[in-house]
Amino acid sequence: MNYSVSALTQISDCDALLTWANKEKADLNFKKLSDERLTVRYAETAQELDAVLQGVLAELAATETIIAVLPDGPTKDDALDKKTRLEYKKFLLETRRESYGAVALLEKEMDLARVNQEITEVDSFITAVTNHKATLS
Repeated sequence: MNYSVSALTQISDCDALLTWANKEKADLNFKKLSDERLTVRYAETAQELDAVLQGVLAELAATETIIAVLPDGPTKDDALDKKTRLEYKKFLLETRRESYGAVALLEKEMDLARVNQEITEVDSFITAVTNHKATLS
């Protein structure tokens, strides 16, 4: 972006803007670091959740197959209890996947890309002000 730095007539104004811009850049760099760490964590968690969910789904299918052939009695009751626990575990994993799964990962990746663009723009601003300041000396 072309900034109207020509409106600046005092070196002190340039210094004030550079101080502000450098603080903004430091804040953005901190956010970038945080977003990078979150992105990595979300990526790992998404893979882990998918793997665990696949295991639960396989176990649930096997339990349903067993229940279908068992006669009524304590063994079938135990299998039905196990099925209920597995369905609850599946529910919890699917709920967690909404918060930490592929969709959440993509949101974090977009946040990170946005922060990178903001840092680039702040760098451009700093360069423009610094170059103009040099003409005022």
